Amino acid sequence: MSLKQVLVRQATLPDGTRTDILIERGHIVEQGIVSSRSGATTIDADGLLALPGLVDLHTHLREPGSENSETVLTGTRAAAAGGFTAVFAMANTSPVADTAAVVEQVMALGERAGYATVRPIGSVSVDLAGERLSAIGAMASSRARVRVFSDDGHCVWDPLLMRRALEYVKTFNGVIAQHAQEPRLTVGAQMNEGALSSELGLTGWPSVAEAAIIERDVLLAQHVESRLHICHVSSADSVDIVRWAKKRGIAVTAEVTPHHLLLTEDLASDYDSRFKVNPPLRTRDDVEALRGALADGTIDIVATDHAPHPVEAKECEWAAAAFGMLGLESALSVVQTAVVANGFLSWSDVARVMSREPAKIGRLSGYEDPFVIGARANITLYDPTVERVFDASSLASKSTNSPYLGRQLLGRVMTTIHDGYLTVHDGELVSADEVARSASTVKEDERA
Repeated sequence: MSLKQVLVRQATLPDGTRTDILIERGHIVEQGIVSSRSGATTIDADGLLALPGLVDLHTHLREPGSENSETVLTGTRAAAAGGFTAVFAMANTSPVADTAAVVEQVMALGERAGYATVRPIGSVSVDLAGERLSAIGAMASSRARVRVFSDDGHCVWDPLLMRRALEYVKTFNGVIAQHAQEPRLTVGAQMNEGALSSELGLTGWPSVAEAAIIERDVLLAQHVESRLHICHVSSADSVDIVRWAKKRGIAVTAEVTPHHLLLTEDLASDYDSRFKVNPPLRTRDDVEALRGALADGTIDIVATDHAPHPVEAKECEWAAAAFGMLGLESALSVVQTAVVANGFLSWSDVARVMSREPAKIGRLSGYEDPFVIGARANITLYDPTVERVFDASSLASKSTNSPYLGRQLLGRVMTTIHDGYLTVHDGELVSADEVARSASTVKEDERA
């Protein structure tokens, strides 16, 4: 394959326009009807949808410290397989990403792998303990230029610490991404609180534990005039509070995961720990509220919360199993199945909630207008007509804890182009050596 030129033939843009796209040295250089180019890698995209490269604001890559679950290399391979060209790596690693040294290490690992742009998220508090602010300023001014900070996996429960964090990130237009979970209301919680949790004998996780923190934090964000982002909104009550806050002009954004758009608490009935997740799967009414909120803009983006775990952490009794599920490889198919097929979102909306807006929230440049001449070439070619059973062959992650194994899903990523070179071609991942070589060539071209 050519490392210099890629010619995409007859792709369909999200607005329905059909076009050729010529990519050279990492950028789009022609669009419309493009004459053949000798030596270029030519991709027949007739019948394929060309989306801007997907951006995930919420990915757990696990490295450093939990490489038995995932590494930056395997996680970004999973991202590429799912059509993602950029991911934001959560801070709950070991050591925690609470210093400039750790975030720079994570960024460097992403650059070395080459499958996707990796932007580290810094922790809000030292060691995620919720007691002292981490080195936010040092991470912001480091080579990684961190702009998103989160203790995800833990709630910043102390309102004074949360206020100080919101005030601090104002100085460089950063954002605090809150894992909204009042810890005193969720001690020992295992699934959504309701009739089913009582029937199954599992400690319930009330939606008010999420809503109460969101309500507190949007008021704090208003008070200090700072930016707040709410991770993995899961309930109708939370949607109501975010909608109220936006009507008041508070600078709050929110995300929903693909699994909260499709799956419900009923899947816990068989005690299959693949469906154990934080926050928990909720009711059908909550799912409908989340779909509507994504459609009307109350929820800004879809983020995967990709959370890989080794087999032993999930294939055990429910109470002992880890929270979390894979999401990168399946996200686009789940979104199509959950909200495109039934008319909640158009493909232009998908481009907005899975690429442009997450990049904007994370202050990642290059995704504002992805198909104009001169834009950096981050493109996902997707076949929306495919119906498939999602199985283990669909996974590129080091872990296998996907809730969709054996489930019928729509669509398939056929090609992923990251910074002008192929990371997925004809539905298959490009080899690590070839991707690394392509990434190196792009960097050399930029320096020339």
